[in-house]
Amino acid sequence: MIGLYIEYEYWVAAVQLVLAMLGMGAGLQIADFKKVVLQPKAATVGLLMQLVVVPLIALSFIILTDLPAGMVIGIAIVAAIPGGTVSNIFTFMARGNVPLSISITALTSVACLVTTPMILDFLISDYMTDSFVMPVQKVAIEIGLCLLLPLATGMAFLKRFPNYAKDFSDLCVKGSLTGIGIIVIGSLGAGRLNFANTSGDDIAMLSAFIISLTLVGVWMTKGFGLASEDNRAIEMEVVVRNVNLGFLLKVSLFPTVAGQSNPVADMALFTMLLYGAWQLATGIFLIFWRRRQPTDPSLASSQ
Repeated sequence: MIGLYIEYEYWVAAVQLVLAMLGMGAGLQIADFKKVVLQPKAATVGLLMQLVVVPLIALSFIILTDLPAGMVIGIAIVAAIPGGTVSNIFTFMARGNVPLSISITALTSVACLVTTPMILDFLISDYMTDSFVMPVQKVAIEIGLCLLLPLATGMAFLKRFPNYAKDFSDLCVKGSLTGIGIIVIGSLGAGRLNFANTSGDDIAMLSAFIISLTLVGVWMTKGFGLASEDNRAIEMEVVVRNVNLGFLLKVSLFPTVAGQSNPVADMALFTMLLYGAWQLATGIFLIFWRRRQPTDPSLASSQ
């Protein structure tokens, strides 16, 4: 079974991402995107946080720490991918601005067609072999086919079959979670996810990375005078990222070869899985913390 997983690892990663984006699209309407026009300041802050601030934080950790190459690549992938669909759910549970969260997720998902290859090339080119060339076109095509196309298809399904959209979305999300489970089990069986191969200091640095994203997401947004609901949406977008896309990018950057191990690729995968666990725990903490605080609709963005 493990050999079968290794042989089809790429397709497992691709299918779980397609299912995740189909599920997200089935909850989106064109009207959700129009809300960005009514609150451009909040959306602009969210986009800047996602596309500029997060990569700069990752760059700081890459430059100022002595992390192994695989963990650096994992952090770079996390920084290069947009927010995930879970961020929209967490925003709702934290009583944040859900339409803003959905809009930022959708916009960054479209933007990552261009920004993801650029950020990856900027952050990790020095950590790859001299013969390595960033597969920009391949990554862009994969983002288009596995992220944007299913997103649009999910939206079309909602418009055509609104009575079945919720069940369809739930089914797709469950399928995506099953795909992630297969990736975890397959990677464990192949010996790729081994805490014994990772030092405590490296894990501590990875923990510091997500804590830094959380602090920046919580405190930096306060300086822009946004409503608390907007702040909650943006901080969730910063912390909760589309790790599903990260899995696909990892497989694309490091194609699996039967019978050959790749410690760097395994460490990158380990980093993303650990980040995925961390972001869920952090998101749940933010939900409970934010729900204890009052909202302030009087500051709602109208610029």
